[in-house]
Amino acid sequence: MPLIALLVVGVAVGFLATRILKVNLDTPSTIALGVLGALIGGLVLRGLTMLAGIGAGFVGALLGALLLIWAWKSWSR
Repeated sequence: MPLIALLVVGVAVGFLATRILKVNLDTPSTIALGVLGALIGGLVLRGLTMLAGIGAGFVGALLGALLLIWAWKSWSR
């Protein structure tokens, strides 16, 4: 996944993940967690991307961002 596409997907899934988990973060944190989640989810589900197309990559990025935000929210208490 090219760097610019990773950033765009990361911003989108970071925003979606914070809304789904009802977390109120500042914009840089949302972007950072989204991009890291996109990296994690993208790497884990890369095989599915080859089989099912780019939709699986987006789903993987969203799941990665959700997991990372959930972990951050749990550990920051």
